[in-house]
Amino acid sequence: MTRDMIINLCVFAILVATAVGAHLGGQGFTVTLATKAAILGLAGVGLNLALGYGGLVSFGHAAFFGIGGYVTGIFAFHASSGEPILTLPFALMGSNEMLGIWPMAMLAAGLVALLIGALSLRTTGVYFIMVTLAFAQMIFYFAISWPRYGGEDGLSFYVRNTFPGVNTLVPINYFAICAALLALALIFTALVTQSRFGLALQATRQNEQRSTAVGIRATPVRLTAFVLSAMITALAGSLYADLNRFVSPAMFSWHMSGEIMVFVILGGVGRLCGPLAGAAVFILLEHLLGPITEHWQALLGLMLLAIVLFAPGGLIGLITLGLDRIRGGKADV
Repeated sequence: MTRDMIINLCVFAILVATAVGAHLGGQGFTVTLATKAAILGLAGVGLNLALGYGGLVSFGHAAFFGIGGYVTGIFAFHASSGEPILTLPFALMGSNEMLGIWPMAMLAAGLVALLIGALSLRTTGVYFIMVTLAFAQMIFYFAISWPRYGGEDGLSFYVRNTFPGVNTLVPINYFAICAALLALALIFTALVTQSRFGLALQATRQNEQRSTAVGIRATPVRLTAFVLSAMITALAGSLYADLNRFVSPAMFSWHMSGEIMVFVILGGVGRLCGPLAGAAVFILLEHLLGPITEHWQALLGLMLLAIVLFAPGGLIGLITLGLDRIRGGKADV
């Protein structure tokens, strides 16, 4: 058990303990807040794979978050209406089974990410940021102009999709599903980043010319990471749609892309549980300060500024630094 592994387990355990404690205390709303933190943390885990380990500063991940949400909403809408989603070239019916919807959401986001990544990875730096943002905005305006599924008003579905053997309308049950998927995503990210592919991805981030000289082709490695990142984020979007039983074009907006990036930076870029810690702090500040003032995000901005200037490792980095100092002090004694 390494120090980082212990910290990651503690962050995840705090989230689970909060939800379980709230459930035992009859506080369903707090369980829902923990569920929201888990879902948004999952979206951050997806972006962190591209940003933290690959150095790909994508400002368009809301596109994949929204695609996951809209695939879920559209399948649920057609399941209730009985109308097919597609008739040509084959008949595609709606569904309210999560196990069937999740792969479709991830596949749709992966295909879109393959197209966006193939074009945007021709650029670097600020140009890459702007290209990913442009694609996300294109999809955002497409959703607004899609009256079949609510257009600007969004799309509601009144019954949460189902999971075998679980009543998903019970808050703690749905939290358990989201927490389990978050844990799987964290394990997957840890395995990927420690694999040969992950080491190659980090090599391209640190020095592309040197990695090319030793035979690592940067573009295919980065494109693969970008697609995997998008699929994880789309899974989070699907869960978020089920949580609210509502999807809207706001899921595609640049504000959502910015929030997901805030989770990663606040918690710690390149830290496994950094996005989860960042999302949890974001939700906590919103819950505590939102009723007091509508300008609560000003405090979040100051916190983010302080972290960028004085603690680039984010909240997880601060915890690590604190533990190192404690250990150093004990060693001196």
